[in-house]
Amino acid sequence: MVRSTVCDAARTDAAHEPVPDATDKTTAGAHATAEVTFTPAGRRGTVTVGTTVLDAARSLGVDLDSVCGGRGRCGRCQVTLGERPGVVADPARLTAPDATESAYRGRRPLTDGRRLGCAAQIIGDVVIAVPPDSQVHRQVVRKDAGARHLPVYPMTVPRYIEVPAHDEWTDPRRRTTARTAHEIIGQAERLRSALAAQWGLHGVRIAPSALADVQTALVDGGHGVTAAVRDGTTVVAVWPGLRDTLHGVAVDVGSTTLAAHLCELGSGRVLASAGRMNPQIRFGEDLMSRVSYAMSHEGGGRHLTTVVRDALATMVTQLCDEAAVAPDTVVEVTLVGNPVMHHLVLGLDPGPLGSAPFALATTSAVTVPARDLGLPVHAGARAYLPPCVAGHVGADAAAVVVAEAPHRSDALTLIVDVGTNAEIVLGDRDRILAASSPTGPAFEGAQISSGQRAAPGAIERVRVDPDTLEPRLRVIGVDAWSDEPDFADAVGGTGGTGVTGVCGSGIVEAVAELFLAGVIVADGRIVRPQPHPRIVARGRTLAYRLWDDPAIDVTQADVRAIQLAKAALQAGCRLLMDHAGVTEVDRIRLTGAFGAHIDPVYALVLGLLPDCDPAQVTAVTNAAGVGAMMLLLSADARAEVEQVTAQIEKIETALEPAFQEHFVAAMGLPHAHLPYRRLAAAVPLPTAPTPTRRSPRRARVRGG
Repeated sequence: MVRSTVCDAARTDAAHEPVPDATDKTTAGAHATAEVTFTPAGRRGTVTVGTTVLDAARSLGVDLDSVCGGRGRCGRCQVTLGERPGVVADPARLTAPDATESAYRGRRPLTDGRRLGCAAQIIGDVVIAVPPDSQVHRQVVRKDAGARHLPVYPMTVPRYIEVPAHDEWTDPRRRTTARTAHEIIGQAERLRSALAAQWGLHGVRIAPSALADVQTALVDGGHGVTAAVRDGTTVVAVWPGLRDTLHGVAVDVGSTTLAAHLCELGSGRVLASAGRMNPQIRFGEDLMSRVSYAMSHEGGGRHLTTVVRDALATMVTQLCDEAAVAPDTVVEVTLVGNPVMHHLVLGLDPGPLGSAPFALATTSAVTVPARDLGLPVHAGARAYLPPCVAGHVGADAAAVVVAEAPHRSDALTLIVDVGTNAEIVLGDRDRILAASSPTGPAFEGAQISSGQRAAPGAIERVRVDPDTLEPRLRVIGVDAWSDEPDFADAVGGTGGTGVTGVCGSGIVEAVAELFLAGVIVADGRIVRPQPHPRIVARGRTLAYRLWDDPAIDVTQADVRAIQLAKAALQAGCRLLMDHAGVTEVDRIRLTGAFGAHIDPVYALVLGLLPDCDPAQVTAVTNAAGVGAMMLLLSADARAEVEQVTAQIEKIETALEPAFQEHFVAAMGLPHAHLPYRRLAAAVPLPTAPTPTRRSPRRARVRGG
């Protein structure tokens, strides 16, 4: 059973209700049920009280490993308790550890509150978090570096110098050789003097964290040392001998996924990339849930900060190991993220972002020691976070602006970073506006009846024949389409996952294709244009059977969830266009963990975006991540982002009366009132709902 976040929030008091004891049949009843939610898969359903966590995971298609067949021997099915609004992490919602767990002595000990999924039984509404090491198939985090030429002008550079010995050092003020005890100066001063003489760097200071490096380097390096000089003013690290390569890490801290790239600062070369789910997701799928957690739990904000910092530290270690790079050569870090992630990474209170006027702790760029954020890099490394634009338009949006550069273009460009909270930028060289819109997690598979995150087995592409109404599918991890000979073996063969659910891009394409085929009409209702076994009754409404085994349906509730999400996004875009005084845009760029994988034409068909020439609507792979790398590699890019961000006009959608009007109109497919002439020139759109007869043949949107 799927409940919306709003409904869950209204049920907060339920978290304090007593949990029935599974053995007390007078309380629980012989057939009592409980609701279980699995993260990060986003799967939710109802099971009979007394069901083991492992069996519940299997029944809901959740990726939970087990090798020993549920005998409590392998320890691969370990899980922990999570939380969501209305359901606290109460150990009493599972049975107490029994003899199976007490006797378990596997190689993976049960630490940090972990339980064996094959032994723990569900006796109350519960959220179960499945750690990455308990998943058979790791989550697919599709945030790569992209193929871009990046300008290189690093903030921190290596400078090799020969530092004279004490009896060879000459005081530049008196041009005499220091030979007497009172004329001998400190090692740091000799290093500074050598930098001035050999590199023309005058007045350089030595960071306190580098003082110990200076001592060691001058002893071990035979007076030849390499200094890492930041911004031409500060020595942040010193090594013995010649070291001509320094490194940096650029991180996109998304609310759903984390992506990081290890780069050579001198060449700009990307040495390694890593991605993983944001572990905060077990405390709430959307940003407001996490803000609520931080506000309603003592130390909740600190807990969220620790969780994300630990994940980032693990990723940095992983990157360095993969590239065979010593962590102490990492001297620069850039981090970009939405305002909530920005505040939590920095250890700032996100509470004020939970309600108007959405006041940020700071909108300026922030530079802090990277070690203060728990990152395993050189002690002198600095972490740079670019400015946030507004209350819910963050440093990631600023990074996107740097990467896409609308301020240097004559074309009016709409940039949309699609996630649980969409960030929208509209502008050209004359003017730039920005806003955010609360789309919710539906685009990422949450709140969808068979929804899941992008993982092997998830349906990611859908085509529906407009004549036969039969679907063709493609799932993550398999290249073939479902009507091709290799599909069945690839999906169900050795190592195959089967078809497990539908991810965000899959549900968007399914709804759009069904709209084009006449199964969904303009107001979002599922109808029966002709008798067909795939159009099935679900109570008072209809559903479309997308896949047979297991049964995966597109339900009326699924369509409504997509309508609500897309209406919020469209309304945000329209609001910016109102303020800019325009009714059309020249081009649209889609980005973000989800946005980069939406077919742009389907986005237009559903009305996620304003009408535009489909040829001018393109998906951009991880623009925020590219922007983060530009800021890592170029001091000029940092100056540019700070200058441009100060000029962006911020529109707060929550305070705009017109937002609701735009939202209601945008519920229609593609829109209740506005014609999509430029889209219709490329894709024939349905002209009217036809609930009682078969729709005319519709052109396919894309080949494949």
